[in-house]
Amino acid sequence: MSNLTQSEAWRALAAHREITADTRVIDLYSADPQRAERFSREFGQLYLDFSRQLVTQETMRLLFALARQADIDGWIRRMFAGEAINNTEGRAALHVALRSDERTFPDSQSVTPSLPAAQLAARSAVSATGDVMPEVRALQEKMRTMVEELRSGSLIGATGRPFVNVINLGIGGSDLGPRMASRALRAFAVGGPRVQYVANADPADLDAALAGLNPEATLFIVTSKTFTTVETLDNARRSREWLQNSLGAGAALARHFLAVTSNPERAREFGVDAERIFPMWDWVGGRYSVWSAVALPLALATGMNAFEQFLRGARDMDSHFSSAPLEMNLPVLTALLGVWNTNFLGASTLAVIPYSEDLRELPAYLQQLEMESN
Repeated sequence: MSNLTQSEAWRALAAHREITADTRVIDLYSADPQRAERFSREFGQLYLDFSRQLVTQETMRLLFALARQADIDGWIRRMFAGEAINNTEGRAALHVALRSDERTFPDSQSVTPSLPAAQLAARSAVSATGDVMPEVRALQEKMRTMVEELRSGSLIGATGRPFVNVINLGIGGSDLGPRMASRALRAFAVGGPRVQYVANADPADLDAALAGLNPEATLFIVTSKTFTTVETLDNARRSREWLQNSLGAGAALARHFLAVTSNPERAREFGVDAERIFPMWDWVGGRYSVWSAVALPLALATGMNAFEQFLRGARDMDSHFSSAPLEMNLPVLTALLGVWNTNFLGASTLAVIPYSEDLRELPAYLQQLEMESN
């Protein structure tokens, strides 16, 4: 991988770029009336049209050759087998385990490429980290219990009122994913609480979220991997003061807080009851944590059944990514087009422009994902 730019496949692409330097998309369409069909792929309800990219059949052939030179198939297998492909942190990328439907499986030595993708996704959790699937299942059951209690009205605050407002306090990966998904899936948020997200250290952000809310019916979720994030903890303290000013210093304010963290001791020191702390794990990067308890506000808004459908959608793409030939593989295709545009055509900016209002938070989420992972 380190010598990829000196490889034969890379040099072939560089030479091809010189030959096609003056090519325009309109010329490609004129030369091939069937271009839209040739340069598009489908999976499920997803349709990828790359016919307006500056690529020809030869460009794509050379890009697939580059992918094979880089052993993309092997890296995909290694990821789903739970190997430590995260070189910078020396560990596996196990976010796929969060949306797996497996419960038990042998150790990673028995993983083979012929296994169904759902099993591979689950078995990715078997690595130096150990079998994490029992923890994942336990977390999802704990989330379901909390979601059902809140949405049924049996989860109550200090004065006995059920919660109708939920405010998530987080930043970065503890905010962008669930914020994006909550907006995208708002049509499913029927019968649940009103969910808001506060990420800014500017007090005006929290003040705007709290305006007009009844403290007796407001629940806060403090989401911080280390529980030391300055912006998040500052907002959490201000939220506690807001509750105390209304409910009194002696009120059971702990009832108004949940925490999602990998540092439960710090959460307890802040005043969150142990049974209301949901775990985060080091083996899930923050930018992928929307599939974990970080998405608890999303699950509260839509219900756990809808959240599990959300996980199943990701699992379907895991299956496609792990088993589809490179030429038909949507994630691989978009990645290769990114390499072509960036490394060979010199594009320095990527624009993500949703035409759906419900996807308006997607660019901010993808910005972190791209900049931290690529």
